[in-house]
Amino acid sequence: MKCNTYRSKRWIIITFLAMLSFSCKTSKIVSAGKVDERLTTKAIIKNHYKNQLEFKTVSGRMKVAYNDGGAVQSFNVSLRVEKDKAIWMSAPLGVVKALITPKRVTFYNKLQNEYFDGDFGYLSKLLGTELDFNKVQNLLFGEALFDLRTEKYISLAAEEYYELKPKNMGDLFKTLFLIEPKNFKIATQQLSQPWNNRLMEIYYKSYQEKNNRILPEEIQIIAIDSDHTTNIDIEFKNIEFNRTLNFPYKIPKGFEEIVLK
Repeated sequence: MKCNTYRSKRWIIITFLAMLSFSCKTSKIVSAGKVDERLTTKAIIKNHYKNQLEFKTVSGRMKVAYNDGGAVQSFNVSLRVEKDKAIWMSAPLGVVKALITPKRVTFYNKLQNEYFDGDFGYLSKLLGTELDFNKVQNLLFGEALFDLRTEKYISLAAEEYYELKPKNMGDLFKTLFLIEPKNFKIATQQLSQPWNNRLMEIYYKSYQEKNNRILPEEIQIIAIDSDHTTNIDIEFKNIEFNRTLNFPYKIPKGFEEIVLK
């Protein structure tokens, strides 16, 4: 039972962190652009939100490579997203299926005959930061996890990116945002809890343009908890916008509920 619980926690990490990134293949890769040292912090933030992705739905497939130092896995997942309403994923043959809504985080695993059904509370604790549906969407499309307009930031024009840090950096929780100058999308998001030796970094390695939309192309996620490191690489394929989608999800009868504390 203890082993099953560990596997279940690992599936939650895989499933949820997989949602914190997005990429799709097209033929045109967006160039890095050039940093303008004269640009103010206010202008950088304004341009970031000016270039937010507009859509009704997104669908496609993603290949996820996962390595936690012990387990190494690679698998394909179908993805469906309805903006502000639902994020749905399904492994081949529906062996593992997940559904995230503004009020609910749930998944089931047919290999272990078990399911999880709850809110963002446990996942927030697991990843070391408060999460909600909007934050997941932001990370999904290369946008800042936190609303940069509600807190005062200071900026630095580095060689390739604009670096943003909160003006009043907390001792227990720290954030860092690197914004690429071409389209003002996020290049790196870093969240850390120094006292707990926790760090999560999301790298948007390149961006590309499709149907006048700017999307991440290559993503890497690194999560460090004390001396344990998890690496996730994600590649998305066959992405389509604004199709009519459904989100089939029903927990099979007889499955054991995972109670996470």
